[in-house]
Amino acid sequence: MVEEVRQELSALAAIFCGPNEWEMLSCSETDGAVFRIHTTAEGLVGEDVPLELAFHLPVGYPLCLPGISVTSEHLTRAQCVTAKEKLLGEARKLVSEPMVHELVLWIQQNLRLVLSQPETASSHEKCTLPESATGDDGPWMTLLRLDHMRARTKYVKAVEKWASELRLTGRLMFMGVPDSSENLQSRCGLKWKEMQREND
Repeated sequence: MVEEVRQELSALAAIFCGPNEWEMLSCSETDGAVFRIHTTAEGLVGEDVPLELAFHLPVGYPLCLPGISVTSEHLTRAQCVTAKEKLLGEARKLVSEPMVHELVLWIQQNLRLVLSQPETASSHEKCTLPESATGDDGPWMTLLRLDHMRARTKYVKAVEKWASELRLTGRLMFMGVPDSSENLQSRCGLKWKEMQREND
């Protein structure tokens, strides 16, 4: 990680020093830095809209765009995607220089304008996610572990739905469950395979 990025992270931690404003999720020389900023912005009728902005600064940052995620309990999924697309558009103007603070300021000042524009999709099924703009288009892996699963069928359907909405591919494995060797094929084309953990 270059010194310029270290300085930016240090400055962001100092700027967003209020309770629960800043959360460093991971930082490494090979994967870059992932962190969250909790802030508010003015909504359509002047109300404060809480925003959770997650940033992934890849190894090539700031010469490539950061990964950005926008979530809020007060916004629809389509509105969050639109805000993310607008932030990525602003980020393209700032490539080659530290930009996270500028992007946070931009969304704080422009969320109302973003929300006033018509949504690009009429439902969450039709909402398309933009292609990765982080400069790292290779495959990546994330492990989600669920403990104490009581209603296996419901969990499978819920995970299947999440994967479909987020356009993820992967495997669902049940560890230590007897007689769980059958294969499941989801309606969204994902292959789910249940596997049994070997006994020591």
